[in-house]
Amino acid sequence: MVPPEVMSQNEIDSLLQAISSGGDDISGMGAVEEKPLKLYDFRRPDKFSKDQMRAIQMIHESFCRSLTTSLSTMVRSMVSVEVVAVDQLAYDEFIHSLVQPTVIGILEMYPLSGNAILEINNQLTFAIIDRLLGGKGEPLRKPRDLTDIERTVVERVMMKVLEHLEESWSTVVDIRFRFETMESNPFFVQVCPGTDMVLLVTMKIQIGDVQGIMNFCIPYFVIEPLIDKLSSQQWFSSTGRKSVDGVQEILAARLQEISVPLALELGHSVVSLGDVIQMQAGDVIRLDGTVKDDLGLRVGNRVKFQCTPGLVKKNYAAQVTEVIGEDLPLEEEE
Repeated sequence: MVPPEVMSQNEIDSLLQAISSGGDDISGMGAVEEKPLKLYDFRRPDKFSKDQMRAIQMIHESFCRSLTTSLSTMVRSMVSVEVVAVDQLAYDEFIHSLVQPTVIGILEMYPLSGNAILEINNQLTFAIIDRLLGGKGEPLRKPRDLTDIERTVVERVMMKVLEHLEESWSTVVDIRFRFETMESNPFFVQVCPGTDMVLLVTMKIQIGDVQGIMNFCIPYFVIEPLIDKLSSQQWFSSTGRKSVDGVQEILAARLQEISVPLALELGHSVVSLGDVIQMQAGDVIRLDGTVKDDLGLRVGNRVKFQCTPGLVKKNYAAQVTEVIGEDLPLEEEE
């Protein structure tokens, strides 16, 4: 005996909707498109929402832009840095994905408790070292550990990377990155249990013809106190406020420190080159103005103020009497 076909709830809802709307053709109501199912692994729960992952990606895209400029200047070559992926996975998966030997910097994230990891591919590391030491930036043919001198060079590069990383994160949260130590074997680095979830930001760096991967890994329990502040809206509002308030104050302070040349013009005269060549000390040059005329105070190439000459404590001086408008054309120097 063939068992009767049982309709799903979606099929029943579609059938009732067709009947209530007066539709006659209900023969095709049995085939209702089911929504695709999404697999969920309870052993690897998602710790970050889509909005938080988007905010993290925008933070590191800003980091990549600033690092591109800084690293290009440092290695004196064309450099490209871009975010490849932002993932959340178990710490064991990240460790087993690394190649040995590699360059792993263990970082502190003050005031958070715990450590983060900054890993740079070995081929990319030796290309950077070769450029900094005067070479052409060629990668190492046979993998090996760093020498003491090479470790010192890499530490300086990592310190520069952390400066830009700290600046990019400051748009959302105030974090201070501190370099702690360096390892070459990923299995010797245990910043959290293997089953714990971590945030992994993978970036691709290309220096000339050499390219490699740089990974930034943060355990979830380290960044958990700041998880509520990680949102795309918070990133946009922070970057907008910084561009309006902070940058204007910095620019205004720096403009006040700029030195500009000032010249007080007593008058003008046209003199032939022959007279200039024969000029000696004590000769008098007749100007086109009088002692009652105002003097022009030139700032750079522009006459900006009108002044009256005088004396202040037996010193020659000039008192500003008028500010000349900005709409006047630039005057050529005589």
